[in-house]
Amino acid sequence: MPTAAIKICGISTAASLEAAIRARAAHIGLVFFAKSPRAVSPVQAAQLSARAADRIGRVGLFVDADDALLGEAVGAAKLDALQLHGSETAERAAQLRARFGIPVWKALSVATSDDVTRANAYAGAADVVLFDAKTPKGALPGGMGLSFDWGLVANWKGPLAWGLAGGLDPANVAEAIRLTGAPLVDTSSGVESAPGVKDE
Repeated sequence: MPTAAIKICGISTAASLEAAIRARAAHIGLVFFAKSPRAVSPVQAAQLSARAADRIGRVGLFVDADDALLGEAVGAAKLDALQLHGSETAERAAQLRARFGIPVWKALSVATSDDVTRANAYAGAADVVLFDAKTPKGALPGGMGLSFDWGLVANWKGPLAWGLAGGLDPANVAEAIRLTGAPLVDTSSGVESAPGVKDE
């Protein structure tokens, strides 16, 4: 089985940050989306980032955010990458990558093969595409514990790096990696004891 890099998203406390580092995660996700139970303020993110230092990658998650919020978050948290989890276009991804000079990850909601094909549009604009489960209309765009048919992305050979998200937890992640060959796996609610509360 290939060894996949791990991202633990929705880190909001020092304890959960330390747990992610102990678990040898490559990245943490800091959520800058007020509607999420995992949301952090720029001040909280700055404190977590200072504690993380060079021990783990810091990815900021945004949903159709404006440049003011993005700029504040990047500066406060010293982010290593931006994760766009809304309806951001390839043009927007490219614009943000150029403006902030850090990698851009684009999350795409997947229910059909056509959703997977959409990733091709982000070649040259984003650095990583994250295939995530499509959530119900009106629900949060992620962190809902939903998965999709992993066969749709099995051994995906697209024009940019990729990762798998959506419904991953300790019981199914090894099988997900085996079936898809995902080089990166991303979980949030799958390692929680309650919404927004990471289970160390």
